[in-house]
Amino acid sequence: MFEDLNLISMIIGIPKEVKPFEYRVALIPSTVKALTSAGHTVFVEQTAGLGSGFLDEDYLEAGAVILKNPNELYARSETIIKVKEPQPSEMAFLRPGLMLFCFFHFAGSECLTKSCLDKRITALAFETLFDANHRLPILAPMSEIAGRLSVQEGAKCLENPMHGRGLLLGGVPGVERGEVLILGGGMVGENAARIAAGFGANVTILDINPQRMHDLESILPPNVKTQYNSDSALKSLVTKADLVIGAALIPGKKAPKLISQEMLKTMKKGSVLVDVAIDQGGCFETSHPTTHDKPTYIVDDVVHYAVANMPGAVSRTSTFALNQVLLPYAVDLANLGVDGFLALSHGHENALNMRDGKLSLTALKETFPNLC
Repeated sequence: MFEDLNLISMIIGIPKEVKPFEYRVALIPSTVKALTSAGHTVFVEQTAGLGSGFLDEDYLEAGAVILKNPNELYARSETIIKVKEPQPSEMAFLRPGLMLFCFFHFAGSECLTKSCLDKRITALAFETLFDANHRLPILAPMSEIAGRLSVQEGAKCLENPMHGRGLLLGGVPGVERGEVLILGGGMVGENAARIAAGFGANVTILDINPQRMHDLESILPPNVKTQYNSDSALKSLVTKADLVIGAALIPGKKAPKLISQEMLKTMKKGSVLVDVAIDQGGCFETSHPTTHDKPTYIVDDVVHYAVANMPGAVSRTSTFALNQVLLPYAVDLANLGVDGFLALSHGHENALNMRDGKLSLTALKETFPNLC
């Protein structure tokens, strides 16, 4: 593939994630081995892989260099590959020209966007890179996991100790089943529907793409139905729902606010909202980010679950799933550098969110015109 290209040697840093209750690591030892075998230097922060079951010794065997100090790791690296967006404690480590390749979800935070612009970093976002079929290959496995977790967590939140309705989602013979409403029929919505249907719930997916709705009904169990998302349909279904899952996505932009606080007041007491789109600002007007240690809060007697890094709770599954898709992109970036990487396709180019203190992604420019 690279016979006619001038390959480079890159210095890559893999820091330990510091977002609260984030146990994933960006690269597993086998991915590191692929990079070091190609002549690249990889620094890994001490114990970075521990939350996903990898020891420092595993990274040493893969050819990495272990560094104890994150400041040193950032200072000595040309490119940082991590899972989640830079946290406030990491901002001091950023410098002009440093390249970060990770999940940013800039549209959900103007503060983060401005801070990174001020640091003049080069930001390549996992969630806006797309492939030849216009799919989001790096985001996809995390969406699958978050969709499946949304029902698992939502079902738990329906229990009395969590201030839910005291409802078993699948019911038992002769007793009502739970009503699950899923807003959006993409990767998150499809996976949420599979799990909810497997629980035995009655499931409705709202979407605006007729072909997608047809496809979903052809592949999902018979207790899943689809319906076109209109204001009247949404208002009616919300009043009947026990569990609502926000799964709407507009790549690079803020998630649409589909349920207002006024609509919230029509819902059953003890019903549950799970906002999978919270990284992009959330699907519900009353949503704000939570963490795994305090995942829920209550507004108008409705339980809200809005953890901003849901897949981090199942770190080993998530880390392996991420690396399955990330490996070829990480290798291309290391071999070709940022300009060579961006030149590979329009989908690669779309990963670039900002560079030299300027926004480059059209969706972000539209979201934050004041930062342009």
